[in-house]
Amino acid sequence: MKKSTMIAVASAALLATPVALAALDRGEEIAKKIAAANVGYGDMSAHLEMILEDAEGQSSRRVMRVKSLERPAADEGDLSLVVFESPRDVKGMALLSHAGVLDSDEQWLYLPAAKRVRRISGGNTSGPFVGSEFAYEDITGTEVAKYAWRFVGEGACPVGSGKCFELESRPKYDKSGYSRRVVWVDEAAYRVQKIDFYDRREALLKTLTYKNYEKHGRFWRAGEWEMKNHQSGKKTRLVFSKFSFDNGFDASDFHRSVLKRIR
Repeated sequence: MKKSTMIAVASAALLATPVALAALDRGEEIAKKIAAANVGYGDMSAHLEMILEDAEGQSSRRVMRVKSLERPAADEGDLSLVVFESPRDVKGMALLSHAGVLDSDEQWLYLPAAKRVRRISGGNTSGPFVGSEFAYEDITGTEVAKYAWRFVGEGACPVGSGKCFELESRPKYDKSGYSRRVVWVDEAAYRVQKIDFYDRREALLKTLTYKNYEKHGRFWRAGEWEMKNHQSGKKTRLVFSKFSFDNGFDASDFHRSVLKRIR
């Protein structure tokens, strides 16, 4: 028997052990609680500032507005729209996302200079979103049902205080740019604190850290997302403000036709 075949057989046997199966069950249970903590928000809008920093520490800024709409069906992800307001060279650019769960995400990018809408195909969702360290799939990657979850352990949270669960999540959807993610979520409120992203070669690629959580009604929102690329040395920060809920959005506000009407 070839060595690679022996390893595959041994791995399959390990996954079938009661301990491994229990880790999978507990991981899925915690993931469902992460989802439940955010169910019922309805819709949301916010002001957003993107700060891009290169390996030498030089930075540039972009200002955006973002809104999202919850879809209650378990097999549908949420809808979101990001619109760039400045600087001038990206003003009016917009990304519309219809998140999938097991089906592929649907995403469209509006380019005002060309006055055209470009669909982001499944094979391109792992590419960088407008030059940032966030991939297109990171924009819609919060749907917990998109991943298979495994409980790894628990300990001190990597951000702030308190105890966190450590989970491994592997994408169920096709064409992800990641082999797996390692996620830390606090035990008190099931808020995601940090995510390590591993590329298809199983090398650590990026780390996303959530900071400055605030509670809006019963929902927690991080005021800052920091994505650090360990392989390039670059970093992108997303700073949120002016959160607003129950704005009365509906599905028509997230139809492709709205992209060409954006001002």
